[in-house]
Amino acid sequence: MKTSILILNQAEIQHKIKRIAYQILENNIDEKEIILAGIAKNGFELAKRLQKELEKISALKSELCEVKIDKKNPLGSISTSLKAEDYKDKSVVLVDDVLNSGTTLIYGVRHFLDVPLKQFKTAVLVDRNHKKYPVKADFKGISLSTSLNETVKLKFEKDNDRVELL
Repeated sequence: MKTSILILNQAEIQHKIKRIAYQILENNIDEKEIILAGIAKNGFELAKRLQKELEKISALKSELCEVKIDKKNPLGSISTSLKAEDYKDKSVVLVDDVLNSGTTLIYGVRHFLDVPLKQFKTAVLVDRNHKKYPVKADFKGISLSTSLNETVKLKFEKDNDRVELL
């Protein structure tokens, strides 16, 4: 069994989420509404937590959008919980938990490019610096230099959220 190394504990994750929320707010200071588009599972959970923080610190209205991408077949169809007209001409932040190779994020970005947007940014909790694609996180909690054979996992568990290096 592989041993894991704790990278971020619950309090540190919460601090990073709060900081990212402030960065999103600063970047959208003139907006009335933004769309937080979270990539299904952990990215969507992270988007929900960012929305809670934004509600605490501002009157900026944010709407959640769940983005479903088949990570094994990212060229397949991508579905979102909002219709394209719901985010047309709005500021969108695509949220994922860990930016590994950039594959999931680049296909998520591609999906939103079919609709005219006011602004498009990306947010991740952990940026691993191993990109195959020219995609970057505009907002990130932590940058981590890891080897390709290591895995970074974000685990959302009641009272025990953590980021681990496996």
